[in-house]
Amino acid sequence: MSVHLQRELDRLKRDLLSLCAIVDEQVQLAMRALMDRDEELARQVRQRDGDVDQREVEVEEECLKILALHQPVAVDLRFIVSVLKINNDLERIGDLAVNIARKARALAAGPPVAIPFDLASMSEKTQAMLRDSLDAMVNLDARLASEICARDDGIDRMKRDVRRHAEEMIAADPAQTRFLLRLVAVSRNLERIADLATNIAEDVIYLVDGKIIRHQEGE
Repeated sequence: MSVHLQRELDRLKRDLLSLCAIVDEQVQLAMRALMDRDEELARQVRQRDGDVDQREVEVEEECLKILALHQPVAVDLRFIVSVLKINNDLERIGDLAVNIARKARALAAGPPVAIPFDLASMSEKTQAMLRDSLDAMVNLDARLASEICARDDGIDRMKRDVRRHAEEMIAADPAQTRFLLRLVAVSRNLERIADLATNIAEDVIYLVDGKIIRHQEGE
């Protein structure tokens, strides 16, 4: 590998990690806006989404430039392919954070009502999956990536629990329907973030071992 190619790959990794940090913060802020009923914080999340989109485009353009100029092979090619996929997943996570922020603004505009689900815990576990997936990529840690994939089932169960409890509460008090459905939507967005963190972990396994494990569950 040429020194110039290595320098560009290192910069690409830094740019991806910078995007991940911003996206992770977007999810944190959106959830804080929800829990604290902070309409201004929710608005900030939406305003910052343009930065996420711009950085996603820049990382993609850098990947395409490296492919065109250096025509990398083997592990370097797998790294760039993985970055392209992870970059797209991070942008989608940013969009999901905006979705949560929209729900936070809507809830903040209504009367104060206690949130009957442990969405904070669900968010913490989901964000831990996201951070660990990027750590796995930086350290080329396929074992950590496999562990992250295994955690996804727990988030799925938490989402199903929120939905089941919401249905029971709506049946008991239909007046709460809109409020509870917004919380169900938040849990669904968190579950999608966990899915995307799992996608990133699967891409790490591909990067390290050259194995595509997606869609292999149950085989």
